[in-house]
Amino acid sequence: MPSTGPLKIGDFSVLPISIPPVVTSYPKPITHHLYVRRNTPKVPTPNASRSLFVTNCPIDSTEAHFRTLFASLVGAGRFESITFESRKDYAHKSSPQQLLEAAVPASASRLLQAHSKKRKHSESEDDSAAGLEAILLPQTFTRHLLPSGSSAVILLADASSVEQVLKAIARQYSSKKSIPLIWPSPPQVKPLGAPWLKSHNRLRYPPAHVLQQSVDAFSSLFSQREREAAEIAKRLRSQPDEDGFVTVTRGGRNAPASKNEAEEAKRKMLERESKKKEELANFYRFQLREKKKAEQGELLKRFDEDRKKLEAMRVKRGKFVPET
Repeated sequence: MPSTGPLKIGDFSVLPISIPPVVTSYPKPITHHLYVRRNTPKVPTPNASRSLFVTNCPIDSTEAHFRTLFASLVGAGRFESITFESRKDYAHKSSPQQLLEAAVPASASRLLQAHSKKRKHSESEDDSAAGLEAILLPQTFTRHLLPSGSSAVILLADASSVEQVLKAIARQYSSKKSIPLIWPSPPQVKPLGAPWLKSHNRLRYPPAHVLQQSVDAFSSLFSQREREAAEIAKRLRSQPDEDGFVTVTRGGRNAPASKNEAEEAKRKMLERESKKKEELANFYRFQLREKKKAEQGELLKRFDEDRKKLEAMRVKRGKFVPET
């Protein structure tokens, strides 16, 4: 039976899918609509011509679901990958780099960041990986659901695959023999429902030895970063800054420097530099004003001289009377 409803809404092609019943309390299939169009990012990318933008994804969507769905729509080998926008944000918020930054003392963060430019990149990556591996606790969910109405970008094999997908969606409406697409249940995807919630409840409470290991690793990494920051501060205290000056505090150059005194000295130096720049800029503006005034006076003087010459020529010539 052909699909009913609008074929397109704006630039989007409408793809209805049938979601089979998952609970016995409501044993009826549900029709869900996907909205698909060509991917047109604001900043063009090399893969934009062979990608699709899809929105209103089901909350339980995974790459395996869309791979199976597109295989039933246009055949296998066309679908390459999919990127969900909400999962990209989640991965960024829970990235290992952000978790590692939490183990760095706030007072030492700036020093370590400046010092990391001089460290070997491989050494820094090895330390980060070793520290995170011991700190991170297991995830509490075996599957993360999407927010309602989420969007994604689907990457296909080539640009012709995009045309084939859009034509296949249109055929869902035109063909009388078309069978509604059924939302798949891939075997490699862990099921939701009661088993999913039971595993979540179990993962929320890790064993005591796992929790203790994570706390010990975090404390060790925190202390290590503090020691590194203290060594860097001690070494930088005797090194000149960008202007070639060494900040000398009470107790001598090698004595522990007060953080407030160092910040106050830096603030005064910046104020002096700002005042010098302002005075220099005002000096140049004063010169420009004087130059413009001199040019204006010179023009007025020439105009007055020309006017006097013209009046003298008129007096000398007298009144001209043409002959009749």
